[in-house]
Amino acid sequence: MWQEISNKLYRHFEFKDFTAAFSFMTAVALVAEKMDHHPEWKNVYNKVEIWLCSHDAGDIITDRDRQLSQKIDELFTSR
Repeated sequence: MWQEISNKLYRHFEFKDFTAAFSFMTAVALVAEKMDHHPEWKNVYNKVEIWLCSHDAGDIITDRDRQLSQKIDELFTSR
């Protein structure tokens, strides 16, 4: 579940291994590039953390962040 922390949407994901986590990140990257809205993220082995905010809007959460978070959730649940 996404949380609002320090003007950013945050979510933590866990996968069975590094390959699954990296595959998810690749899918997210393709969606984010199409939206021209890129996440801040961290990956360690099977864990992925994502933070979303709109830098061009003053580092706050906007509809673009919420739209991307929904697309990320769809990618995660489809795995």
